[in-house]
Amino acid sequence: MTHLKLLALKFVFTLGLLFIILGLGFDVSFGNVFLISLVVSALGYLGDVTILKRSNNTMATAGDFVLSFAVIYFMTDALTVGDDVFEATLISAVSLAIFEYFFHQSVARSLDQEKKENHEVRSTGQLQTEASEELFPYEKEDKDK
Repeated sequence: MTHLKLLALKFVFTLGLLFIILGLGFDVSFGNVFLISLVVSALGYLGDVTILKRSNNTMATAGDFVLSFAVIYFMTDALTVGDDVFEATLISAVSLAIFEYFFHQSVARSLDQEKKENHEVRSTGQLQTEASEELFPYEKEDKDK
């Protein structure tokens, strides 16, 4: 459930940022912005989870910048007819990278919390102890010698 929430959060913010930049700034239709956001969010979240487990926030942000730039550039170029594709892509990718830097902190916290929850020992409340009459079993043997 945590992954679904994080993916939805990433999609909503990506859609909002790309709609402001591409939709309002460069006249890309909402449908195209929606498709681009969907692809960037899905691929980016898979990369986030994979890279953050093995590396740090800076590497994950750099990876997201490259991925966002490539996806936005090729999808915008294929879906629209415009001259400012490179400029629109660069502004979008930089904006998303700034958002991703802060988003990765919440992803890392969620992954750490999930790891801790999976490794905790949970008690059912039915605890028993063993009892014995001999508190010091070797004292008698030592006295006999």
